[in-house]
Amino acid sequence: MSSAWRNAVVGGALIAAAGGVLSALSDDVSTAAVAKVDPVDPKATYDGRFSFVRVRVGQPLGTTYRRLPPWAHDFPRADFHFMKILEEITFVRTMVDQGNIMTLDDPDLPMFPIAYLSEPGYWSMSDAEAAGLRNYLKKGGFIIFDDFRTVHNANLFAQMRMVLPEAIWRPLDLSHPIFHSFFEIKTLEVDSYYGHAEWLGIFEDNDPNKRLMAVANSNHDLGEYWEFSDTGYMPVDLSNDAYKFGVNYVIYAMTH
Repeated sequence: MSSAWRNAVVGGALIAAAGGVLSALSDDVSTAAVAKVDPVDPKATYDGRFSFVRVRVGQPLGTTYRRLPPWAHDFPRADFHFMKILEEITFVRTMVDQGNIMTLDDPDLPMFPIAYLSEPGYWSMSDAEAAGLRNYLKKGGFIIFDDFRTVHNANLFAQMRMVLPEAIWRPLDLSHPIFHSFFEIKTLEVDSYYGHAEWLGIFEDNDPNKRLMAVANSNHDLGEYWEFSDTGYMPVDLSNDAYKFGVNYVIYAMTH
């Protein structure tokens, strides 16, 4: 199937899924799904399916007053909505009833190819966590940083210097394969409610011709669009675009 046909067909599938599949799923996601991510032992039972890994930094769930800690923003609906969409439109078999919350120094983290970290502007690490993320990335892991404003770039850069001191964050442009790994993303001129979005990346050995190891959605919040995609709160086209970026990240990371 040509990329043009795939974009047309799958774009329609995304709209249908956002309006149908997710609306049917929403009650389960908001109640039962959170129970499947056990705060005491928040790991999915491995059975060969792809499962979402949300990185925990700092306090676990249930220890902050009233609100979720920054790392848990948009949880759990964003996680499970995205897994459902990924399974509906690709051949990736996903877990839509279990998920993972893991720290960066968890010895099991390298078992999972992709990790997601929300609100890196509030991120801080121990030496053990920095070593864990360094080991994860060098073994082929891929990490997504999401839900932060440009003013928080400085902390993201500072934390990653603990992980990879020589790493250089580079702006990503539309020519990079990650924007064409499944969907043909046609523009990076995206305005979120944070402002104008920018995509940044870290490459293996700082070589743009090698594997992209980390991507940062600066001034954007894909998770927010995933979370509310079944409610009508967010415009359908913006929610669909957010899913397209997420799907492309997964397909790129699983093939590089």
